[in-house]
Order: sequence, then C-alpha cells, then structure tokens
Amino acid sequence: MYIIIVGAGKVGYHLARLLMAQGHEVMLIEKDRAKVNVLSFEFHEAIMEGDGSTVEVLKEAGTNRADVVVATTGNDEDNLVICQVAKLMFLRPRTIARVNNPRNEELFTGLGVDASVSGTKLIN
Repeated sequence: MYIIIVGAGKVGYHLARLLMAQGHEVMLIEKDRAKVNVLSFEFHEAIMEGDGSTVEVLKEAGTNRADVVVATTGNDEDNLVICQVAKLMFLRPRTIARVNNPRNEELFTGLGVDASVSGTKLIN
C-alpha cells in the first residue's frame, strides 16, 4: 500500500516509521527544510520537502497513486485542505486527518474526510 503522510512532527514521524516497518511504501512530506535534512538520514527517498497542502507538492509526491493520504500537521486548516485536495483533485479513496481542535471533527466529516483523529477528544 502506498501512503502519503503530510507533516513530519511526532505523529507523522512515528506513523511513517510504523508503516514502513510493516512493509508499506510511504512518502513523508514536511515543509521545514531543517527537519527534512535531519530525517533524510533515516527516511532517505521516503521524505520530501514541500507544502503538502499544495497541488504541485502532492502531485510530485505521487498522490495520484496513493491508497491513503494522512494529514498530521499541527494546523486543522492545513489538514482539511490536504485531505480535500487529495479527495477532489486526485480522487484518492481514503483520507485521514489529525484534528487538533475537537470542535472541528464534525466539520471534517461533513467535508468528506474519511476519518479524523482528535487526541484531545480521546482524553475526554
């Protein structure tokens, strides 16, 4: 399975490592050049620098063939845009988004995100 993860923070980093260990093909997208430089020693060609909320970067990452697109940034608006672009522009079958503000979870579902995960909501 080919999985694109946007956001190489703690959530994206650990998810990418887990999925790669399970044998999945992963592309991790991160816009912070310094973070990409550090993580490239571990992820090699499986990490790229760029703004994953843009069509150009998602196209370069191979979103047209991705089975799943996961948005794990710390920004709900970016995560929503990433999932919507993957769904509407690339017609991807499954999108998953990290939701930082649990009040946004219903909005994500209403706008077509297949699954959302809210760490804050899980604690309540």
